[in-house]
Amino acid sequence: MKQALISLAILISFSARADEGMWMPQQLPHIAKQLKTAGLKLDPSTLTRLTEFPMGAIVSLGGCSASFVSPQGLVITNHHCVYNSVAVNATPQRDLLADGFLAKTMADELPAAPGSRVFVTEEVADVSTRVITPDVATLTGKARLDAMEKNQKTLVAECEKDAGYRCTVASFYGGLEFYRIKQLEIRDVRLVHAPPVGIGKFGGDTDNWMWPRHTGDYGFYRAYVSKDGKAADYAKDNVPYRPKLWLRIAKDGVKEGDFVMALGYPGRTNRHRLPSEVAFTFDWNYPAFVKASGETLAVIERETKNDPAARLKYAGQIASVNNYYKNRKGMIANYEGSDILARKTAEHNALKAWVDADPQRKAAFGADIEAAEKLIARRDADSRREFFLGYSMPRFLNSARTLYRLANERTKPDVERKSGYQERDLPRLTSVIGGQDRTYDEKVDKALVLNFLKQYNAQPVDQHDAAFDSALGIRPGMSETELKTALDRIYAGSHLQDKDQRMAWLTKTPQDFRASNDSFIKAAVAMYDADMKHEAEEDELAGSIQKTYASYMKAKIAYLNSKGKAVYPDANSTLRVTYGNVKGRDYGADGTGSWTAFTTVKGVVAKHTGEGEFNAPARQLAAIRAKDFGRWADPKLNTVPVDFLATLDITGGNSGSAALNARGELVGLAFDVTLDSIISDWDFNPPATRDILVDIRYILWNMEKVDHADSLLKEMGVL
Repeated sequence: MKQALISLAILISFSARADEGMWMPQQLPHIAKQLKTAGLKLDPSTLTRLTEFPMGAIVSLGGCSASFVSPQGLVITNHHCVYNSVAVNATPQRDLLADGFLAKTMADELPAAPGSRVFVTEEVADVSTRVITPDVATLTGKARLDAMEKNQKTLVAECEKDAGYRCTVASFYGGLEFYRIKQLEIRDVRLVHAPPVGIGKFGGDTDNWMWPRHTGDYGFYRAYVSKDGKAADYAKDNVPYRPKLWLRIAKDGVKEGDFVMALGYPGRTNRHRLPSEVAFTFDWNYPAFVKASGETLAVIERETKNDPAARLKYAGQIASVNNYYKNRKGMIANYEGSDILARKTAEHNALKAWVDADPQRKAAFGADIEAAEKLIARRDADSRREFFLGYSMPRFLNSARTLYRLANERTKPDVERKSGYQERDLPRLTSVIGGQDRTYDEKVDKALVLNFLKQYNAQPVDQHDAAFDSALGIRPGMSETELKTALDRIYAGSHLQDKDQRMAWLTKTPQDFRASNDSFIKAAVAMYDADMKHEAEEDELAGSIQKTYASYMKAKIAYLNSKGKAVYPDANSTLRVTYGNVKGRDYGADGTGSWTAFTTVKGVVAKHTGEGEFNAPARQLAAIRAKDFGRWADPKLNTVPVDFLATLDITGGNSGSAALNARGELVGLAFDVTLDSIISDWDFNPPATRDILVDIRYILWNMEKVDHADSLLKEMGVL
């Protein structure tokens, strides 16, 4: 293995805290002793083989995790991961969110939301020396970034010679190392089953991130391919994908103390960040985000209150914004009054003292650490200046900018195009552009834009984007009425809300765009040169940060190695394994309270109010009251468990991750962490960290006794 730094970081005496770490599969043999001590019965080396059991059954949805659970491409994940697909297929006359959805046959399955994908990882290769070649190592700024992107595109193109595969080059340790990920990209994804919202989202936003929890957060997709087994766009005659591997359902449920591991694709953690980044995030960025999210939710609520059709269109956005709104509020609450910044600062100062103590280390790392801090301060200032601008873009103005950029990129050879606009990107881009009207309502979009445009326009002139102002016909100091008039004018002058007209722009030339009288197209053309200049400036800064940040991380790894500490990379949406045990916890001062490890269906009845977020389906309540539990009752609890706590180290993106027992059998799905655990994205805290998982027994009980999904249970080998 070429990754010498990672090997060193692990082979030096292991001293990471218990259950901490989102480990790359190839790292697991080095922590085999810890895995065995925790209770794993499989050979840890088997978890390094991505095309063998159980790793070969684990997939990504591009934002959520999932896994195959049948030989016919059936995929299990969280309810909130399929939520938008349910919403876009729902109508006021057929409210699939409220009632749930079950395809009785494969012919009844519905297309998932536009752009939905199932990614099956087949290969991970260290390509660090091919991204940062000797020539690249001498460059900085935009030249460095451009050269790295060229090398990455070459690596991707080589990998994607196999049709139907999506390849990416992911950065690890702040740009110190790079791995190429090869994934089968399944583009025909269909909704198979989602329980009613009174099960899948029971407790709603009130219970989100909270314990005790009684949420049945599960749903099912199916992956489809062409008749010859190749990845293909949606077509009625496509056939179910036949995976080589799928997970088996555990015959026995878990109990407190049992070993569990979660396999999935965690999004982002920030445990290696500089103290200045911590301060900026919690002192400004997260508070600004919370305020903007609250306003977004309030505007959507106001504009859709008497419009059920519009409400359904925005259901997915509402759920997503609510989720992060509460998450960031919890992060801020965890941070306030803590010693996180003080500890991060002390650790960083200790690192710099260690570097300065040795002339060779100081020569190698000292200047880069200092430069990284200054460059990141510039980036943070840019983020503050552009915050409201991002929220002030009408949906179809952003679409027009994307379409015009595509038209310009298509004049170049494919290899020279900006990543995101190559031929490989067109299927997904086409799907997303085509499906926008299913999640769009003009009055809602206009109200959202006006809300933030007022705040953008109130900023000092030097914080304005002159090209944006000119394109929209606004100027600093305009009244709300004047801003609304400007928006009415630009919205009325566009036809991009019409799907056919919008799709036609996917193949038009730059000359066609420049000749158009469509108001959003004209605005996109007018902003283009300034957009390209701004992108070049961002690239110049990003290239400089990459060089210095990679050096900082190299120093940090060496420093932690010198103290005998293991170093795992921050999460970056690539496949990871985390392990721990089913475990409740004490909470409160001096252990004045405790959480049991499991909740049960008794709590569903106790919380049920018959309205709003706590409105369980009548048929479920009847089954609970009749104690119609069948084989799904836990012998110790004497009822059906709903959710359980574990000490797994997870974050966003892990939603839908398969929770496996010591034998690699499916025992649940990860879907949340407790509110006082979410700060672990920045600062892992073993005593407090608990994640929340839906118990497989609750899933199967609902499927059998409530929704009568017998065909799916048979397919999964349960009946």
